[in-house]
Amino acid sequence: MSTIIDSAKQRQFQSFDKIDHLEFIPGSDENDIETIIRGVYKQVLGNAHLMESERLISLESQVKGGEISVREFVRQVAYSQLYRSLFFETCPRYRSIELNFKHLLGRAPNDYSETFHHSQILDDEGWFAEIDSYIDSDEYQNNFGENIVPYCRGYQTQTGQTLLGFTNMFTLLPSVSTSDKASSSDNNSLLNKAIIYNNPGGNAPVQDVKALIAQALNPAATALSLFKYYQNDELIALKEECSQQEQEIERLQKQLADLQPGGFLGGLALSKFPSSNANQVPERTFVTAISVPSSLERTEEPSGDTLSWQRRRDLNAEEISKLQEKIKDARRLAVIGNARLNKWRNRYSSIR
Repeated sequence: MSTIIDSAKQRQFQSFDKIDHLEFIPGSDENDIETIIRGVYKQVLGNAHLMESERLISLESQVKGGEISVREFVRQVAYSQLYRSLFFETCPRYRSIELNFKHLLGRAPNDYSETFHHSQILDDEGWFAEIDSYIDSDEYQNNFGENIVPYCRGYQTQTGQTLLGFTNMFTLLPSVSTSDKASSSDNNSLLNKAIIYNNPGGNAPVQDVKALIAQALNPAATALSLFKYYQNDELIALKEECSQQEQEIERLQKQLADLQPGGFLGGLALSKFPSSNANQVPERTFVTAISVPSSLERTEEPSGDTLSWQRRRDLNAEEISKLQEKIKDARRLAVIGNARLNKWRNRYSSIR
């Protein structure tokens, strides 16, 4: 069975070799340019279905007119709110980073140092700098230049490429028709263990050869040792998951804080209109509903047992859910508040 599955995977990835790389050539007719534009959407949006209303029409016109390069169009698609909503706002950090590698460089990350580097960019410089770090890289320029649509290339063995990066690509791209929008992993990172432990299986390396020999010579202790090993492996995964959750909480809290001024004005505007339903909560309560909740108490790490970290993970998940709900309310109110503010600005400008 394993041989059949491996053979099927091999045939599937060989199908990429039969696909011509899309390149914009000056003087191309409208049909060729339309094919290039759709190719950019397919690659950058991870094969997700794109509705006509979601297309970036003005930027497409600039591509057709030769005003911007394919490279710049790729950048703008990755900048778009659609891309952010699919692969940043709804993804844990390291899942988002591994998808950026796949969509913009056509490969999987090679090791933990690469994902950590991009995590630092997100912390220090923000989302747009993170996107630029791929598209402005020498690697992008050498492989795609200004006019080639990025394509999947990590499935091929290449000079200077690590074996881990090669096997990671098989994990990120289980089939040619897979959409990253509908991940079977619920958008959790697929490569965390492989990258952290620096091996394709994501297994913790053996640190003590003497202990390994002792286990082999003492079968009675083997079961207990294996239990401790797998328990430790689960604990490491839980800690990593909690770390990602807490980074997500910080990001959501910042996002909510940024929405506060507009949301406050929106809440005030709504509170001026009396409700026709006597049982309805007054709209003024929305003013305080978007306040940023205090962080969970994390002054001390949980004790070393798995159960403590599971409780922390569940608390983090609960806080993320609450923050997401508050952000939805805040966005609705911020739209009203910003519209109100623009109206006041226009009145002031006309008076002057």
